[in-house]
Amino acid sequence: MMSGWPLLSLVTFLPLVGAGFIFCVRGSDEVVAQNARHAALWTSLLTFVLSIFLWVDFDVRTSDFQFVETRAWIPAFGITYKMGIDGVSLLFVLLSTFLTPICILASWEAIETRVREYMISFLVLETMMVGMFCALDMVLFYIFFEGVLIPMFLIIGVWGGKRRVYSAFKFFLYTLAGSVLMLLAILFIYFETETTDIPALLNIYIEPNVQFWLWLAFFASFAVKVPMWPVHTWLPDAHVEAPTAGSVILAGVLLKMGAYGFLRFSVPMLPDASVFFTPFVYVLSIIAIIYTSLVALVQEDMKKLIAYSSVAHMGFVTLGTFTGNVQGVEGALFTMLSHGIVSGALFLIVGVIYDRMHTREIARYGGLVHRMPLYAFVFMVMMLASVGLPGTSGFVGEFLSLAGAFQANTWAALFATTGIILGAAYMLYLYRRVVFGELTRQDLKNITDLNLREKIIFAPLVVLVLWMGIYPKPFLDVFAASSGPIAARYHAAKTAAVLQPGIFSLIAEKPE
Repeated sequence: MMSGWPLLSLVTFLPLVGAGFIFCVRGSDEVVAQNARHAALWTSLLTFVLSIFLWVDFDVRTSDFQFVETRAWIPAFGITYKMGIDGVSLLFVLLSTFLTPICILASWEAIETRVREYMISFLVLETMMVGMFCALDMVLFYIFFEGVLIPMFLIIGVWGGKRRVYSAFKFFLYTLAGSVLMLLAILFIYFETETTDIPALLNIYIEPNVQFWLWLAFFASFAVKVPMWPVHTWLPDAHVEAPTAGSVILAGVLLKMGAYGFLRFSVPMLPDASVFFTPFVYVLSIIAIIYTSLVALVQEDMKKLIAYSSVAHMGFVTLGTFTGNVQGVEGALFTMLSHGIVSGALFLIVGVIYDRMHTREIARYGGLVHRMPLYAFVFMVMMLASVGLPGTSGFVGEFLSLAGAFQANTWAALFATTGIILGAAYMLYLYRRVVFGELTRQDLKNITDLNLREKIIFAPLVVLVLWMGIYPKPFLDVFAASSGPIAARYHAAKTAAVLQPGIFSLIAEKPE
């Protein structure tokens, strides 16, 4: 439908055009704010519409990169501007363009100061997110990967809560520190292979001993972004202090960047090292699932509870990624997609009552179903999706991840399954305390249900969660062709077993 168009570049850089327009807007503060809101919304909606053409024209039968664009960029070093997508990246481009207009709508009334700068930050952030998923050159990938930090740092640090500066710097320093090692790994790969072209590097074999160190360098960056235990401590602070829309995009897209890195670089490019470190990843994933679920159970702040639940759910993603089979990889991808929608919706749900009552303390609520029945319904759908109820998107991803884990390692699957029980405990506990019970507090008796803007925000999220849960085939079809080669590379490396498991060998193999 759009053949001949540089569609990926349009989707990636159109938000920057909108940001430039907003920057040029002049007038009184009120006029500038209103124009900035409308310009950001229409720019993000147009970007989302263009991104849908990617899905319409995408050929699900091939694992090759599609919509490839190549331009000379730094020819002296053989570095090119190269963009393309496959089944691993397509739906995350769509997730980024889908959540951005929702975040702008959610900020419509909540953000009252420096509105122009806020909208510019969000549009720049969208460009960086989409570009990261589309980049097919490692240098270009690194620029987008790190470029995300700047607008998110500003969103947390300028428009966040009381401890916003501390949380913004903690977020920035954690993620930047890990990424320095990734930059060194990229430079080493370039000097050894004389290319930074990702498709070419997928076909170049790297010596196992070299893979070992490169894998650790990439892991340092991706593990922080996921985030994996024990480098997850920046996430609860960032979520609590970020504005609602900042939390949505942080949980919905930014946490997926680390897991995407594992699937784009660590497993397919460094398969021998991935096999070697699989038991290590299993241990960290299981600790993340169980430990952060237990921590979520004792939280009194709604945002902090959902933040810790995000770490637990991403544990299923890393577990599925390193199972080395198709079910596990597809489960990881589907869980990433589902979590992006469900966790984003949960943060929006917290934002609705925070905008009305200006508190996120769980004990301050109770009995909201009597005054906010529609809100209670939306909350219920997202809570059950987070728990993994069959018929919702959460079930499909977790089922596939655990099915893949069971094939790879029975003990890992068994321990990970306890996370589902704990997840049900803390989410049902949260829902009961906030929504059910008697409406005793006087200030809650006048609280209003969802308004029109909030209904428009939640309607597509509810539809997507149910669609993905009831009929996941269109999404799994996109993943299928690309997940097979990833699993095949891992399986070949496992069969060769060049590197032997170390201290984690007790859970390295499935027991007979």
